[in-house]
Amino acid sequence: MKLLSKKHTFRFAEGNLLIIVIVLMVILSFATKNFFTANNLRNLVRQTSVNGIIALGMTFVIISGGIDLSVGSVVGVSSIVISKLLVSEMGILPALLIALVVSTALGMLNGWIIHYGKVPPFIATLGMMQAARGIVMLLSNARMIAGLPKAFTGFAQKVIIGFPSLFFVWLLVILVTYILTTKTIFGRNIFAYGSNIEAARLSGINTAKVTLSVYAMSGLLSGIAGILMTSRLGNGIPTGGQGYEMDAIASAVVGGASLSGGSGTILGTVLGALLISLIQNGGNLLGINAFILQIIVGVLIVASVWIDQKRKNVKS
Repeated sequence: MKLLSKKHTFRFAEGNLLIIVIVLMVILSFATKNFFTANNLRNLVRQTSVNGIIALGMTFVIISGGIDLSVGSVVGVSSIVISKLLVSEMGILPALLIALVVSTALGMLNGWIIHYGKVPPFIATLGMMQAARGIVMLLSNARMIAGLPKAFTGFAQKVIIGFPSLFFVWLLVILVTYILTTKTIFGRNIFAYGSNIEAARLSGINTAKVTLSVYAMSGLLSGIAGILMTSRLGNGIPTGGQGYEMDAIASAVVGGASLSGGSGTILGTVLGALLISLIQNGGNLLGINAFILQIIVGVLIVASVWIDQKRKNVKS
């Protein structure tokens, strides 16, 4: 019965979040004439797709009871790696695969340090955030990498049946991650691991495999986001991905994922990512100071964690 009640709680939370997103869109449509233009909506979808993919990877980590502060830097590594390979005239497909292998390896290294090194996730991924950003600067000499092939940069600009191509990549990732978290033993193991690591271990769950897998997933999805970001911007930018970790955490937490682990949904994170993007996009259209928007997102994170804690206190 407790499990059933937990599922209904998340559906109720997702419904509330969906209402908030719709209301905010209606408000913005009246507050600014540019919001519902095709160009703005496509840019909104492109930006949300990149941030949303990172947030989905973060959701796996948060459900497991961890945190990944390195996702923004891994986005940067992926961007610079594929940029350097493409300007060296390597084919697009092998360059894509190498960039994804590198980003996934960085994620797995996080998991290895956390599980086998017994380093807290906050510290391990904070160190990776700094190290990976250093790798970006070394590889790029802190300079933008231009001259990428048009076949690569043109992908992000394509519009398919009215939607940007990036939207369909995000949709595919949503589908895959939804299936993984709701229809597979792997997904159930992540929830069990995040709820009680020791109980999960005693029940026969391979905790090393879970730890390595969730951080590898976070690295992989950050790598995909870095590739899409590079295609969208048309260049490899050394500072690319900076600050993306906060938007990813905000999206997952606002969407109902608990920082204490054991709970979270893909749909909730998708709605959380939409809400964060709407706040940023709407704020820019209305001329609101960017620092004020950062404050709003910060307040949302704190409020979401506070609500989660209050809900847990009521249940206990």
